[in-house]
Amino acid sequence: MTEYRIEVDSLGEVRVPAHVYYGAQTQRAVENFPISGLRLPRPFIRAMGLIKRAAAEVNMELGLLDEKIGRAIVQAAGEVADGRYDDQFVVDVFQTGSGTSTNMNANEIISNRAIEILGGEMGSKKPVHPNDHVNKGQSSNDVIPTAIHVSALETIENDLLPALTHLRDALDAKAREFDDVVKIGRTHLQDAVPVRLGQEFGGYASMVAHGIRRVENVREHLSELAIGGTAVGTGLNAPPEFAPRVVERLSALTGLTFKEASHRFEALGARDAVVEASGALKTVACSLMKIANDLRLLSSGPRSGIGEITLPSLQPGSSIMPGKVNPVIPEAIRMIGAQVIGNDVTIAVCGQGGDLELNVMMPVMAYNLLQSIQLLANGSRVLADKCVGGIRANRERCQSLIEGSLAMCTALAPKIGYDAAAKIAKEAYETGRTVREIAREKRVLPEDELDRVLDPRRMTEPGIPD
Repeated sequence: MTEYRIEVDSLGEVRVPAHVYYGAQTQRAVENFPISGLRLPRPFIRAMGLIKRAAAEVNMELGLLDEKIGRAIVQAAGEVADGRYDDQFVVDVFQTGSGTSTNMNANEIISNRAIEILGGEMGSKKPVHPNDHVNKGQSSNDVIPTAIHVSALETIENDLLPALTHLRDALDAKAREFDDVVKIGRTHLQDAVPVRLGQEFGGYASMVAHGIRRVENVREHLSELAIGGTAVGTGLNAPPEFAPRVVERLSALTGLTFKEASHRFEALGARDAVVEASGALKTVACSLMKIANDLRLLSSGPRSGIGEITLPSLQPGSSIMPGKVNPVIPEAIRMIGAQVIGNDVTIAVCGQGGDLELNVMMPVMAYNLLQSIQLLANGSRVLADKCVGGIRANRERCQSLIEGSLAMCTALAPKIGYDAAAKIAKEAYETGRTVREIAREKRVLPEDELDRVLDPRRMTEPGIPD
């Protein structure tokens, strides 16, 4: 049977499980928001721990916090940042829009752990008070947006950008490997002029490279931190030296470059930097979906589809059809893309949820943004390692499809005219013969010139065939 302790907050007594580190306000939130079972993720909790640690260190420096209490808070907050109490962050994502419940969840955990370090009684708020000491110089209204920016930028720098770089490099390697493979191009899913398989993969690598630059561009605004704005942006109850020193410490703790918000009323009332970051992630998601879908199409078959490439065989693809192997990694990437695009819609809706001096839809923005970053990071690595790296070109298939394509007539048009070339294409289609065969039979060009004009490789280079 669960044992309880009785805690008191401004609304009265609350029964809190005796063994937990959180307190009365967290318990109220648990009871008030039994909604989704979703919790804010590890990067966000880490950011909360770092913020509380930095704040305690600065408050000690400024002579506003007793050294003994401050050192206990620093130790407890460091343990939170390291993940020792993730199971104690129990508040649902769908909660008060400022994230006050999550801020108090952190304050209470750190307070009770600091009390434990100092030999006191958990839940007593003595000698370490969650509001008076752990939250000193802060408000939920500046802590939560600061945690969003810190956690998002850390995850982007440490997870997403390296993963995208890894994928770009994998695609670029395939572009070089496949540079000599000439195949038919397709527009509108219909035969077009020849391309090299390496050119296609080079295009994919360039899409990811552009995505990297788009994500890098969100650094400028995510690096601005709201800390020091306290309740509404005025900085009430925080000394002027508090914010710059906390920002400096957060930069040192993360190895990233943070700065004070250029305007604290914007930093609390709007979440435009999050909307911007999510937009960049959505663009990356669209790129990965396009690449994944192309890989599915190019590998379709293996005998009844395009079949120009073969993807690695990772698992049986059917419970009823023996031997069937499906493009499971590209399919997973497309689902990741759909989720990230959906997250972006949610973030955009929440982004205009700034009612006067405060955005009040922050927890779900934090959850969706961090999920998008992690999904794209993990998905990019999986795509590179379990799919792209093992792709093989089916050279004979590429050659046979290009020779039989009616689009070969495009290279003839500058020599014999559009209408004459179209007649050859039509006859080739109706008779099932190749363009080369019809053109040779009609002697539209001397044999050596015809071979030169209809050389598929030459068609993939810039310029007009001579």
